[in-house]
Parts: sequence; C-alpha cells; structure tokens
Amino acid sequence: MRIVVKVGTSTLAYSTGNLNIRHMEIMCKVLSDIKNAGYEVILVSSGAVGMGMGKLSLNKRPQELALKQAAAAVGQCELMYTYDKLFSEYNHTVAQILVTAEDINDKSRRENFINTVHKLIELGALPIINENDSIATSELVIGDNDTLAAIVAKSINADLLIVLSDIDGLFTADPHKNPDAKLISKVNEITPAIKAIAGGVGSKVGTGGMITKIKAAEISVQSGCDMIIANGMNPEILYDIIDGKDIGTRFIGEKKK
Repeated sequence: MRIVVKVGTSTLAYSTGNLNIRHMEIMCKVLSDIKNAGYEVILVSSGAVGMGMGKLSLNKRPQELALKQAAAAVGQCELMYTYDKLFSEYNHTVAQILVTAEDINDKSRRENFINTVHKLIELGALPIINENDSIATSELVIGDNDTLAAIVAKSINADLLIVLSDIDGLFTADPHKNPDAKLISKVNEITPAIKAIAGGVGSKVGTGGMITKIKAAEISVQSGCDMIIANGMNPEILYDIIDGKDIGTRFIGEKKK
C-alpha cells in the first residue's frame, strides 16, 4: 500500500516558528514504524518558511516575496537536517525533492519527477517533498502543500492521502466559532454544499485552510485515491488510520470504470 502523508506547519512548529520537537520526533518514529511494516511512505512536508521565521526571528509570515524566499532557504536547511537526523535513528534514508508548478505542468519535467519518486521508493528511501519556495514566483507557485500532496498522490498512483492538520477534520461549521459544529466522518461526493463549509486560512505560520483541503480532496478522489483529513497534534493517530479506524474525515475516491 502506497501512502502519501502531508504534514502542515502547525504540526511541525509552534506559532513562534520554532520547531515543535516533541511532535516531530513522534511523527518520524511513527512513519518509520509504518514503513517497517511494509508500507510505501511519501512525506509532503510544509514548514520551510515557518522554520525560517524562527531562525530569522520574524514574528509573522513574510508577505514580501524576497523575504519569504529567504526564510524558505534558511528554514528548508533546518527542516531537512532535522528529518535526516530523526529518520536515521530508525535506519531510514530520506531524500529531498523540491518542486515548482513548472515541474508539474511541463510533461517532460513531470515525468522526471515521477520517475525519481518511483526510483527512490524502489531503493527503500523515504521521499520528502516540498514546494521550492526559495525560487518560486507567482508564475511558478503551486500555492499550498495540500494541493501539492494531492498532485503527488495522483501522479504516483497512491492508495491513500493523509492530510495532517490542526483540526480534527471537516465540520458542519467552523468549530472554533460554533460549539454545535459536528464532524463529518465521510464524504462520498464533493458537492457545492461541502465547498461552502470550507473557511479561510489556518495558522499564522502556514498557508493552508479547509478550502485548500477541499481542493486537494477533489484532485485526490478524481484519481481514485481516498483522502483523510485528521488532527496531527498526536502523530500516533496515523496508527489508527492505517488500522482502518474511523478517524477524521475520509473523502472517498471515485471508483475506476
């Protein structure tokens, strides 16, 4: 079974931009264990800009393109250093792949990207994919890693996409504002009503929100891949998901004819 796991900045870092050591250590341990069990794991990781904020002592997410790119360049080094250190403790080799929209939209470059991911999986490595924020411009940007994760899942024919966020899943209303909001455990079809539920951007160090996750779900389910939104505050929730327990919100992939 091939699984793409997308982890957001809110899971990796505190609101200060500094590394959430406990969460990251647990997540790498759990992913290593899942990989040991025979699953093929691809990680789509946010966090470069957020961690760069911490390293550069920036108190809010950069809006200026050059500053954002500088933060990404600094933060990506820290991010991959940490991943390499933690995964190596469990005898797993990681590989960094940074992409822009051009790498996805251009047929030849997309094929090279897919071939590289497949070869890394074949070699037993754990690909860690992020958007190349240090060089991406408005013309090259994918925009958010929820969308990137769905594109990756579609491109490599993944069986399941797991999006770890700072919320338990899709609710009938914003649970931060409405105490009566109910978790939607399963979505068989992404209707206009489902899209209307989605709100705005999430944490101040990230770029995502429920609207980007609905967009990612559309890409994923159209390719036949189920997608689950779950809370990444306890990375051990991945065990429950792998075991088939009813966790978060599952978007059901369209069956191939």
